[in-house]
Amino acid sequence: MTDKKGHLYWLRRKLPDQKVLKRMDSLLKELNLHTVCDSALCPNRGECFKKGTATFMILGNICTRNCKFCAVEKGKPLPLDPEEPYHIAQAAKHLNLKHIVITSVTRDDLSDGGAKHFARTVIEVKKILPESTIEVLVPDFEGSWEALQIVIDAQPEVINHNIETVTRLYQLVRPKAVYNRSLELLGQVKIRDKNIISKSGIMVGLGEEKEEVIKAMKDLREVDCDILTIGQYLRPSPHHLKVSDYIHPDKFEEYQNMGMSLGFKYVASAPLVRSSYHAGEILKTIT
Repeated sequence: MTDKKGHLYWLRRKLPDQKVLKRMDSLLKELNLHTVCDSALCPNRGECFKKGTATFMILGNICTRNCKFCAVEKGKPLPLDPEEPYHIAQAAKHLNLKHIVITSVTRDDLSDGGAKHFARTVIEVKKILPESTIEVLVPDFEGSWEALQIVIDAQPEVINHNIETVTRLYQLVRPKAVYNRSLELLGQVKIRDKNIISKSGIMVGLGEEKEEVIKAMKDLREVDCDILTIGQYLRPSPHHLKVSDYIHPDKFEEYQNMGMSLGFKYVASAPLVRSSYHAGEILKTIT
């Protein structure tokens, strides 16, 4: 359904407050940090920045993968910044965050995929904000469960790894990723520490069928995934995959109901939902 001007009304967002954006941008530049909010052109960044929240992106801002949906820069990454974990902790303290989300580019050039850097960041944040909760959105570490264990040992409250799309579309959407490897990573989280909350996300609007989305949800429940996010794929530039379908909010509600009936502890499903959106509130709801 569209409005009188032919617009998809459910994808509308108010223009972000420029003062808020400048204030957050100033803090990030001061500490030489990146957010996935900016790098991935998230439609919710104005709302989140206004609330003083952000998803910090570590391991630099250049990715070694070439996913066809993602706006993050691709190429040869720079060396790791050894001060980055400390700076993330300082930014979290400055913003007085109660729930901190940390994600990264994929660094296949690093022997541990950046796992030690993830762990150091979690430890630094816990040192400065011991009462806070931490959520990490990790890459697949090329299937290295030793690397995953390094992150688990740092004891974040939530480990998120997005499967992103249905298995049929992987070669198109995530040519360097493997559907079953991503599922296994989520399963390994629970095998290695059942107390850590596991989380994943799916984009829709890439040409998937309803039955394929339901199959992906069932696959996630088979590895005991706790939280699921489902959102509309939005094309970040003409160089990325075209949107196949704009999914109506009613279908998102249907997916949410289906997910809850499958046993997820929480399903956030709406057009502008992203994997870190309202992450702190969701965690409070289920713990």
